[in-house]
Amino acid sequence: MREYAFLAVAIVSEAVGTASLKLTDGFTNFVPSVVVGYLCSFYFLSLTLQELPIGLVYATWSAVGIIRAAGIGTPYFDESLDAVGVAGIALIVAGVVFLNVFSNAYQPAR
Repeated sequence: MREYAFLAVAIVSEAVGTASLKLTDGFTNFVPSVVVGYLCSFYFLSLTLQELPIGLVYATWSAVGIIRAAGIGTPYFDESLDAVGVAGIALIVAGVVFLNVFSNAYQPAR
């Protein structure tokens, strides 16, 4: 279960890095939390990959990152999400659930 905690930290760190990247305004206002967010994210992602297969980890990390970015962008950056966007996110969630719960393709590395 420790690898899933590492994955959760990687996902949260990536969301912080992405939100901070939006605030840099094309790197005219450099925010150190961008670097810290992404470095922390990749470090914990690498720890996760010691125990879990890369396809499963990357699919989960990127999908949850997309969902978090949309969730951050809507209230904090006044971005909108229409019905097609919501449907697309629902398909991403379904894909990750199918991969994690129903697929036998990715068994933990040993």
